[in-house]
Amino acid sequence: MNSVKPKKFLGQHFLTDLSVASRIADTVDACPDIPVLEVGPGMGVLTQFVLKKDREFKVVEIDFESVPYLHEHFPELGDNIIEGDFLQMNLETVFDGRPFVLTGNYPYNISSQIFFKMVENKNLIPCCTGMIQKEVAERMAAAPGGKAYGVLSVLIQAWYDVEYLFTVNENVFNPPPKVKSAVIRLTRNGKDSLGCDEKLFRRIVKTVFTMRRKMMRNGMKQILGKDCPMLADELFSKRPEQLSVQDYIDLTNRVDEELKGRE
Repeated sequence: MNSVKPKKFLGQHFLTDLSVASRIADTVDACPDIPVLEVGPGMGVLTQFVLKKDREFKVVEIDFESVPYLHEHFPELGDNIIEGDFLQMNLETVFDGRPFVLTGNYPYNISSQIFFKMVENKNLIPCCTGMIQKEVAERMAAAPGGKAYGVLSVLIQAWYDVEYLFTVNENVFNPPPKVKSAVIRLTRNGKDSLGCDEKLFRRIVKTVFTMRRKMMRNGMKQILGKDCPMLADELFSKRPEQLSVQDYIDLTNRVDEELKGRE
């Protein structure tokens, strides 16, 4: 097998620039001495550089063409090629419950889902690196107050420090995507707990950002009820993008206290 055909339904855009692939591989060095899992290796352009790092290394690939290609061209991977859907995997089983670095040239059509799964498994993934759409990278790294700041920003920054490392142009892919890409690195921020009801925290963040152009008050009515006296607070006159992660944590505790007081 000489090559693998990129498949639109899998969101595949194969990186062709070896210098970019080498730079992405080097991002995993921020978390040394633990295994690495690459998502969506395709034809192994990134894989070849991670292999040189002499670390415990596995790849997960859903593409029926890529799996035999990887076996043929990277026999040193042996049984470390996992054929399957990363989003459906039990990550506890990949390295027998040990923490690992997550990396990859992530499929564009599921990149946000990959990062939400990362957050769900944050205690297993102290470091995540790789390439995604530039717009998604900007949203992940965005500070409060800007248009890019949203659900992805808050839910990821609650647990990870986000670094936007560099931008990648469209012409180094086959096929070229219609957007620019970016390489990011996420590193756990040391929090073991947010200090609030985390399920309610996620609910509040997702609810208010469905009405991001309106005041917080509009979204919070769905959780507190339209007649709740708390809604008169000045905080609820702000827009969702104006609140920091800590603001959302503090708000969650206030809402939690209010809702428990009704029981």
